[in-house]
Amino acid sequence: MKSGGSLSIWFFIGVSMLVNGILITGAGIWEVASHADNPALSLNHHASIWWGGVLLIFGAVYSYRFSPARERARNAG
Repeated sequence: MKSGGSLSIWFFIGVSMLVNGILITGAGIWEVASHADNPALSLNHHASIWWGGVLLIFGAVYSYRFSPARERARNAG
């Protein structure tokens, strides 16, 4: 492996968004599945599922777009 290479900060931002999206979506699904006795108003709109899904999609796109393997292939060719 070549030393001294740099990684794009956008790759790490993508990974962070992906992980947070997974956690938030999972928590939202758990809230819907648990059938709380006194649900919050936002549970009717499932905001955590929507925003978690958005984060998950953007995180996956950024992680793929700025992955170190793609950067190496782009620079080699």
